Amino acid sequence: MKLGLIAGNGRFPFLVLDAARAQGHDVTIVAAKEEAFPELNDAAARHGVPIHWIALGHLGTCINLLQEAGATHAVMAGQVKHTKIFSSGIVPDLVFAGVLKQLVSRNTDGLIGAVANVLRDRGIELIDSTSLIEPLLAKAGVLTARHPTGDEQKDLEFGYRMADVVAGLDVGQTIAVKHLAVVAVEAMEGTDEVIARAGHLAGPGVRVVKVAKPNQDMRFDVPVVGCATIQAMRVAGASALSIDAGRTLMLDGEAVVAAANAAGIVIVGRPLTGRRNE
Repeated sequence: MKLGLIAGNGRFPFLVLDAARAQGHDVTIVAAKEEAFPELNDAAARHGVPIHWIALGHLGTCINLLQEAGATHAVMAGQVKHTKIFSSGIVPDLVFAGVLKQLVSRNTDGLIGAVANVLRDRGIELIDSTSLIEPLLAKAGVLTARHPTGDEQKDLEFGYRMADVVAGLDVGQTIAVKHLAVVAVEAMEGTDEVIARAGHLAGPGVRVVKVAKPNQDMRFDVPVVGCATIQAMRVAGASALSIDAGRTLMLDGEAVVAAANAAGIVIVGRPLTGRRNE
């Protein structure tokens, strides 16, 4: 298919590009200037695909570029920090301004869902962002050499109840817990910042719970962890990480597990049956 890759930051866009080209798709990249890594230019050249850099908020330009390329489908890959989306530095074009005007609330699901509707109206279907790289989704069970201790397991179980509710409200997808108390909750700042704040507030021994939303829309805002997550946990003294199996991308999965093992950090993949409201 003719596929538009709408790229934010991190490794996710590179992995989607590699997979899409390996599967024979004709790809056009539209990258966010403020977010996507400049190395994406080299990756585009290596695959012989066009890349266009646009400012956040220029939705009309993005759609025009994809239509000119004949794209029938698009995938969003890579983070765009929520704080940037709502900052005064973002100047929306007429199309994006129209989207913002219609929103009842400016949470992630509302905003990106509205963008998906505009894309569909213009003949471009937004598809599951993990469909091309499904093998990178976290597996169920303990993924590291070390298993959770009794206290760690109690904190994770406690954290699931809180995290599922917070994610269901589309506030954030990560919380930090210690001694059956919530230490930090994610909002717009992102996972690594939550982990750092939790380490500052509670010291070593924090457990991190990252969940998918109930009825997670896999087209966007899919939970992602990588080596940077483990590094943030190591610095904060966090000892355990739970992620939702089948709903969380583990970028460079073997390296993530190796880094966790080296730091003595537990990683658990919570199975689908362990989630509330699903």
